[in-house]
Amino acid sequence: MYIHFLVVQAKVKKVKYDGGAETDPHWSPESRKMMESLGKLAFDQLQKGNLIFYESDLTECGIDIRAASVYSGVFTQIFKEERGLYQDKVFCFIHLSVQEFLAALHVHLTFINSGLNLLEEQQTTSQKSVTRDPTFFYQSAVDKALQSPNGHLDLFLRFLLGLSLQTNQTLLRGLLTQTESSSQTNQGTVQYIKKKLNENLSTEKNINLIHCLNELNDRSLVEEIQQFLRSGSLSTGKLSPAQCSALTFILLSSEEDLDVFDLKKYSASEEALLRLLPVVEASNKALLSSCNVSEEGCENLLSVVSSQSCSLRELDLSTNSLKASAVKHLSVAVESPHAKLNILRSDQFLFFFCFVCIFDFFVTFLIISKLK
Repeated sequence: MYIHFLVVQAKVKKVKYDGGAETDPHWSPESRKMMESLGKLAFDQLQKGNLIFYESDLTECGIDIRAASVYSGVFTQIFKEERGLYQDKVFCFIHLSVQEFLAALHVHLTFINSGLNLLEEQQTTSQKSVTRDPTFFYQSAVDKALQSPNGHLDLFLRFLLGLSLQTNQTLLRGLLTQTESSSQTNQGTVQYIKKKLNENLSTEKNINLIHCLNELNDRSLVEEIQQFLRSGSLSTGKLSPAQCSALTFILLSSEEDLDVFDLKKYSASEEALLRLLPVVEASNKALLSSCNVSEEGCENLLSVVSSQSCSLRELDLSTNSLKASAVKHLSVAVESPHAKLNILRSDQFLFFFCFVCIFDFFVTFLIISKLK
């Protein structure tokens, strides 16, 4: 979709501003240069985490300040110019996803056209190695995105892997001097991602890796879990981290509302719970009874319940070996202004509640006796 969007913008520029014909090639030398500069700007600033750019940023990417106004006038759906707080010119892409796509396109074109891997860690371009190994290139992109502490390269990685497909490279004729795609390369990338899925990564990073597999047209992991769900055999075995990630992806992608989440239907273990926490957060009711939830699980549930985005209204933790203190912390979280949770079931909580009631009764009795 983004490639088509880019082609349409290039065609509009060609016909409306350059006086070209509809049948002319989309990419003239000028528009290629423009895309190269915008792509470099997008990538450099994405690495820095910047969404707003100044004249000095544009100059570093070889963009003439006067040309920047032309860019924002021509590619109105890509790039825009505004006035900052002190009336100085500032620039930005129309949407963060556009910046991420152009950054991925820049890295992709640089590698395909020159063999230069911009994702390597060396400090200067002159020090970066030139290699034609696409498998290493895409694996280094996966590693780079996983190293990001805030996930700011997640969508960039999806775009980059999607650009590796032959079908998408065909649409980029005029920007590519050659194509670089093979089923062997893509399969190597798929296997590398699946290997990463079984490592100790956060649930958010694993879900993004599932999205990456979709970009590479590999749905084997998701289809495997869907088959288990249809046959009802999912709860009979232990789920691997990769399978848990695929299950989380399926449940969160479902068009049906997550009304009741029963962990025992999938895997009655705390390990599975920790990997399925985003599903708990999106559900209205979570049934976690007899699932071997420990204090660690309670601490993670506390974080989920306290989240402003949590939809959970009812939580069942009965028949788990929990300390009363752990459940007490959860009960306190119910009082959070963001918490929607209003029903908490737990054997320990019932004991704690009864103890508090009895204690309050005796305190009240003693006070009344003293007054008399």
